[in-house]
Amino acid sequence: MKILVTGGAGYIGSFMSKRLLEREDEVIVVDSLERGYKEAVDPRTKLYVGNLLDREFISKIFSENKFDAVIHFAGYISMGESMENPYIYFQNNAFASLNVMEEMVKTKTNYLIFSSSAGVYGNPIKLPIQEDHPKNPENPYGESKLMVEKLMAWYQKTHGINSVALRYFNASGASLDGKLGENHNPESHIIPNIIKAILNKEKFKLYGTDYNTKDGTCVRDYIHVIDLVEAHVLALEKLIKDKGMFVYNVGTGNGYSNKEVVETVKRISGESFQVDEIARRPGDADTLIADASKIKAELGFDPKYSDLEMIVKTAWEWHKKLNIKK
Repeated sequence: MKILVTGGAGYIGSFMSKRLLEREDEVIVVDSLERGYKEAVDPRTKLYVGNLLDREFISKIFSENKFDAVIHFAGYISMGESMENPYIYFQNNAFASLNVMEEMVKTKTNYLIFSSSAGVYGNPIKLPIQEDHPKNPENPYGESKLMVEKLMAWYQKTHGINSVALRYFNASGASLDGKLGENHNPESHIIPNIIKAILNKEKFKLYGTDYNTKDGTCVRDYIHVIDLVEAHVLALEKLIKDKGMFVYNVGTGNGYSNKEVVETVKRISGESFQVDEIARRPGDADTLIADASKIKAELGFDPKYSDLEMIVKTAWEWHKKLNIKK
């Protein structure tokens, strides 16, 4: 298949491209490189550098290539930043996605897989969270993802674009060989931020110890990036077989508190560091744990690398190598 990977110079997009190449798919990457890294793009892919808000740019990509599917990662991902600057989240996440779907209609590209988020649920009223749980985003980031899901549903009804929205629960970890990993700027995820604090010999800021959880810190469901990209492969196989707009949680059903993550990084790194407990960030939910039974039953999803030990170990090795290169 010939597949367009938007945001392919980013964290998950670079892993996805590598996995598709292993399947012997032809991969075209588009990325603005505003927050992605050219060196993360596999040289076997063709890279278009530009912004998906530019309709002429998107039209050029689709006119030069006949795609079988689009896997859409491109977007901003920081919940905290979205509270400070909601405009860029609605513009970059929602409008850019709308532009991609319009071009898919014009070129009769009928398979779309979208990088959604558990942020669409907000503070859950029931755990673990099932896909039919009420959607009450706590921040513009989550709202922007929900907006795209609604667009997908309408474009399936009106134009026959068959699609899957995968609601991620905390993508994490790095490749087993240490060659690919997470390097966001700004970085909002706890595991890389703890590791960066260690490597830079800085204090780690722990946001919020007054949540309604067992130890007062946020509880999250972590999914290893290798398992996460496999969910996209399964989603693509689903679309080839069945028409519709489908939604799946991608998680494990296990939750770890921020304090448990801190202790795991300490143990695996063998490093001690100072933790500063400060006020919570606006927009953070108490607990987000997936009910992953639907994706397991319907797609055969079986995460193999998503225990916290493996996630932290691979992330630690990746960031150590990245730090040496600097």
